[in-house]
Amino acid sequence: MLNGLWLGFFIVAAVSALAQWLIGGNAGIFAAMVESIFAMAKLSVEVMVLLFGTLTLWLGFLRIAEKAGIVEWLAKALGPLFLRLMPEVPRGHPAIGLITLNFAANGLGLDNAATPIGLKAMKALQELNPSATVASNAQILFLVLNASSLTLLPVTIFMYRAQQGAPDPTLVFLPILLATSCSTLVGLLSVAFMQRLRLWDPVVLAYLIPGALVLGAFMALLATMSATALAGLSSILGNLTLFGLIMLFLVIGALRKVKVYEAFVEGAKEGFDVAKNLLPYLVAMLCAVGVLRASGALDFGLDGIRHLVEWAGWDTRFVDALPTAMVKPFSGSAARAMLIETMKTSGVDSFPALVAATIQGSTETTFYVLAVYFGAVGIQRARHAVGCALLAELAGVLGAIGVCYWFFG
Repeated sequence: MLNGLWLGFFIVAAVSALAQWLIGGNAGIFAAMVESIFAMAKLSVEVMVLLFGTLTLWLGFLRIAEKAGIVEWLAKALGPLFLRLMPEVPRGHPAIGLITLNFAANGLGLDNAATPIGLKAMKALQELNPSATVASNAQILFLVLNASSLTLLPVTIFMYRAQQGAPDPTLVFLPILLATSCSTLVGLLSVAFMQRLRLWDPVVLAYLIPGALVLGAFMALLATMSATALAGLSSILGNLTLFGLIMLFLVIGALRKVKVYEAFVEGAKEGFDVAKNLLPYLVAMLCAVGVLRASGALDFGLDGIRHLVEWAGWDTRFVDALPTAMVKPFSGSAARAMLIETMKTSGVDSFPALVAATIQGSTETTFYVLAVYFGAVGIQRARHAVGCALLAELAGVLGAIGVCYWFFG
């Protein structure tokens, strides 16, 4: 899948460049493409330096939370809910703890760190699966919730914005929170419909209703605020939540007699190992996207979509953010490259860049997650997993566009 996508970027770029040279007489197009390759290779290293620090930092704090028993407490707190949503998973099964830890890593926006934990959780669920090749209901729900992007604190998005010079990297905190709520809710409801889960069960309602009421009241409050006030609130809450979470992990860890420094270093080493493997993928995708942009092919495709949007009488500013949305279901590294390229081309705080950042934070690499998670345990029949995951993906994209018009439009 990724081989075809990556090769396709270069083939489309080559065809576009030949057309501009032979038909348009633009002989300098090839020089621009070569220059773009080297520029994107340099940018990859610059982004990677900050990514090293981000993953190392947050996996260090996550290890403190794990040793302090916070993850175990979350698993116990969510146990009754999982018992209803995944009735085939016995109470106290190791899969519940791994699922909780995976959701915690995803919630912190640590996509790459969450994947190894998610694979362990999927293998634990496979031990309960009566079929060796057909996905169980629990595996499908776990995968769809992963594909819905359970991002509560998108630190990697903040990192990309900071790297590109954003004066306030956390500006997109609230938009991402609201958009990812849309994708997760749609993912849960679609799986519940297909599996006939009893969401009206008193225990399930006891978890869902308070969350829905809080979210509804919060959105009602946001509706009374101006766009400037919304942006300011998003910044304050983003930074306050980020630092508050760090202090929460440290204080609870200290109270539980955890050697917080040693635990942090232990987790940070794991973060370093995760991060160092990402550079080849980042270079590959950023260079491919850079060539695609320099060849004019990307602009040509976006212009076609822009004309259709204009014909429908809609605002077209979101169109430049669509490349991120288009490739996100297939490749996280390609979407990351598209996001960085959009920020670099349009400006880090431009409307397209803000929409692209929100889409990146509220959607997931559906086909990649499907291939990796199910492939790791030999699942061949995904049943309704693909349809539900893509529905959640679409909800995340539409939610991101709508929320950004509300906040920044």
